[in-house]
Order: sequence, then structure tokens, then C-alpha cells
Amino acid sequence: MRKLSMDELGRKSVAEFKQAEKNKVIVVLDNIRSMHNVGSVFRTSDAFLIEAICLCGYTPQPPHRDIHKTALGATETVDWLYYDSTKDAINDLKQRDYKIFAVEQAAGSVSLENFNWQPSSKLAVIMGNEVEGVDADLLPLCDGCIEIPQLGMKHSLNISVAAGIVLWKICEARFKQ
Repeated sequence: MRKLSMDELGRKSVAEFKQAEKNKVIVVLDNIRSMHNVGSVFRTSDAFLIEAICLCGYTPQPPHRDIHKTALGATETVDWLYYDSTKDAINDLKQRDYKIFAVEQAAGSVSLENFNWQPSSKLAVIMGNEVEGVDADLLPLCDGCIEIPQLGMKHSLNISVAAGIVLWKICEARFKQ
């Protein structure tokens, strides 16, 4: 076994990324504090050809060196929009026919391994604040909640880790084609 060279990885240029068929998924960041977490979500969204990211409330916006530090250029490939509030983002996305799912531990949530998304449909996933999670006032506006099953004591994941897990599962079918 050997590590692949950069040439063998088949990386897209910025122009090729912009032209590539995206997964019909938008990530909504609900008042995220950490620029490193925001940068990480950009990088993960690039990896899975996510359509866009909505930065809401006090979530930091590019350009900023601390976002760039973890995004490693993904702020140049992944489209993003800013909304004063996550509620505004949800209302806009609903008007554009997106199904909205919060990633949250809530009564009636769907465990991630049982979440079925059809790649032909539009999906928005809300990732919540590092301390409070998704704002409870937003849950009634959502079509449902997705919960990442956990076995340990904490039952809490860093938002960048949670985004990676959820986006992988949502986009997994594309890798099987």
C-alpha cells in the first residue's frame, strides 16, 4: 500500500468545482461562535459537493484568517449566504422548496442511520450553536430532526464533527453510484 500523490487524487480546480453537479443540500449554521468550526464546515461541504452554506446570526463570515485556517480555500469553492437570523434562512429555504431538518436531540427525532433522503430532493440541515444546540424556537419551523446516535456519557459532539458525520451519511448514496 502506498499513499496517493496529489496528482492521483483528481482534485477539482475552483472552476471545476463551481461547474460540478452539487448535492442538493444546504447547511444552515445557527449562531456558531467559533471561526474554526465555520472553516471546518466549509471544508467538509467542499468535500461532499454541498450546494451552499447559510451563515446565520452572529456566525462569522469569510473572509477571515481564522476561518481560512481550517477551510483551506473552501470559502472560494462553496457558495454561502448570510442571514440576520436562522428563522429568515428557514423561511427563504422553504419558499425554495427545501425540506428543513435540524440536527438535534429532540422528541420524535429520526436516528441518522434511519434517515432516508432522496438525492433528487432539496434538503437543508441546521447545525446548532456549540453550547445551546439548535435554538428550540426553530424546531417547530422544521420538517423534522435528525439525531446522531451516541453511546457514551456526553451525548454531545463538536459541531464540525457532527457536520462531517451527517453530511457523509446524507451524501453516502452518491459514492455508491
